[in-house]
Amino acid sequence: MKKIITLLICGFLFSCTATKPTVSTTSDGKITFKIVQLNDVYEIAPLNNGQYGGMARVAYLRDSIQKENPNTFLVMAGDFLNPSLLSSLKHQGKGIQGKQMIEVMNAMNFDLVTFGNHEFDFSETVLQNRLNESEFEWTSANTRHVNNGEVDFFYVENNGRRNQVTDYSILTIEDADGDRMNLGIFGVTIASNPKDYVYYGDVYEESERVYNEMKNQTDIIIGLTHIALDQDKNVARRLPDLPLIMGGHEHHNMLVKEGNTMIAKADANAKTMYVHTFTYDKNSENFTLDSELVWITDKVSSNAEIDAIVEKWDRIMEENLRKVISNPDEIIYHAAVPWDGTDSSSRGKQTNLGEIITKSMKFAYDDDAEAALVNGGSIRVDDELHGAISSKDIFRILLFGGSVVKVKLKGKLLIEVLDYGVKSRGTGAYLQRYNFSKSDENKWEIGGKQILPNEIYTIAMSDFLLRGLDISFLTAKHPDVLEVYFPDEDEIPGDIRRAVINYLKSLKN
Repeated sequence: MKKIITLLICGFLFSCTATKPTVSTTSDGKITFKIVQLNDVYEIAPLNNGQYGGMARVAYLRDSIQKENPNTFLVMAGDFLNPSLLSSLKHQGKGIQGKQMIEVMNAMNFDLVTFGNHEFDFSETVLQNRLNESEFEWTSANTRHVNNGEVDFFYVENNGRRNQVTDYSILTIEDADGDRMNLGIFGVTIASNPKDYVYYGDVYEESERVYNEMKNQTDIIIGLTHIALDQDKNVARRLPDLPLIMGGHEHHNMLVKEGNTMIAKADANAKTMYVHTFTYDKNSENFTLDSELVWITDKVSSNAEIDAIVEKWDRIMEENLRKVISNPDEIIYHAAVPWDGTDSSSRGKQTNLGEIITKSMKFAYDDDAEAALVNGGSIRVDDELHGAISSKDIFRILLFGGSVVKVKLKGKLLIEVLDYGVKSRGTGAYLQRYNFSKSDENKWEIGGKQILPNEIYTIAMSDFLLRGLDISFLTAKHPDVLEVYFPDEDEIPGDIRRAVINYLKSLKN
């Protein structure tokens, strides 16, 4: 496949030359096909009190597009099994762990997906179960399954048959006139979630390898990636004839031109989707590409079949949540400024959401606690939230719950913990804080007063922190931990999510 790509209009339309195939004398020589792109979708139901998102709405729009053009394909550029509130819950005694998403995506007739980093959050067994349940195709050129020291393809096994997860996919597209063409799609995944059962190949080398393998079999090749934007740009520079990369990992929409390549990413949680329209002209050897961002709002109708599945899982979620709080859908706050709950921020810098959570933890103990700490890894929503905030949203943010404990400890241990949190930037052990600061002399302070090594301080912290899992030396048995109060389950600090909800409701904003 030899291509010369020329920009036509505003980066949305391209022309490229390809090897000329034989054209039927009864055809017009033109094939139009569409690809509906989603990425980073963790929730199957609409969010923000129904204002945006919802897989049933996506299905309705895709069905409407497909009625106009049967050659319409639905793809996911990674991150859908986790994290989500539903995935963290149990049903019939078993962890849900992405099962709800597979059921919805099967019913939506997804065509192709690639792995995101969050697909590897679960154990090898859980991921294999989700793969086996899926009825759509997976592709990834740079991820492999490690089994007993051997590196091989991941696979999908159902009905007694085992199908490998492919390096790439070639779709043969035929229109009503009998015109045919081959579309090649390859996937690559960011190596940000190391697991013993996953091998990551080099993103760039593997992209080039599969491109070269496909180029003599296809008319057009595009990417379906879950990597950082800078990595997508590097792929585009290495493969200058690539017209489109449908990407994920970032959670906000973008359409970025890099050389001859457009890089498209939709908003997380199906707030938007991209519709890419290709028209391939076999006579002129050219094609055009138009990429349209479509907003998924409460103005969009829902597909009834998908809506019924979503409602089923929503009932399961409600049953779980009502064990902790009576009204999960109650609007408790209005976030005029978006809360930053993205993984990169929660694990790398102090955020407004981190301050709200830790302030709530202190508030749960009134004046008995001087400050509060929570590990950034406890914040699992990996998204920004704004507008109406419900109790359910707090559960989405703090998926794993746990209690807020009150700890009396010596200042020297507290300083050591705070320093460790700073040094752990980029990991889940980074600490979100309330009422802590640094002086001009770079000394830790509580409420503007320097922390003294031999003074005793009372700090609210997540029970997870006190287990030594993120900060190994911080346990209840440490000699500088003098006293720990463990709340009962039905107390406000007995569940960190209840503590946050209680605090936000007290603000009445």
